[in-house]
Amino acid sequence: MKKDIDFSPVTGVEMVIAKTSEEANEQWDVYLINKNLIELETVMVTSKGYGNLNGEQKKTSTLRHVIQKLEEQSFARIEPIDPEVFKLNNEYWVSYYILNQIFDKKFVFVPDSIKKENLQYIPELDLMGVRHA
Repeated sequence: MKKDIDFSPVTGVEMVIAKTSEEANEQWDVYLINKNLIELETVMVTSKGYGNLNGEQKKTSTLRHVIQKLEEQSFARIEPIDPEVFKLNNEYWVSYYILNQIFDKKFVFVPDSIKKENLQYIPELDLMGVRHA
């Protein structure tokens, strides 16, 4: 059962929400970065947004993405993200295998953490974004 599965600590994997265009119509995308020196296999990312907006509980759809292999020291674009949901918790639950060992981590971008003041240069993407390790 689940209690019998050894979930080792996740290292070298990051989520980034990055601004991908400078135009008036801002485009933002979510990326998964593998900084490890080994590929990740059977990567599954589940994303959802939730929280309180104007005194009302809001929830986005839950989306699931699968990447068969994510090469060492590379990245994958997971999904576009609408700036309207930056006011919510944006949760990304990532599970993957390295050499038949499962790894699992939840990344949560808290409300209003994705804003201009928090942008930093993300060299792996050559973009400005907010990094969550």
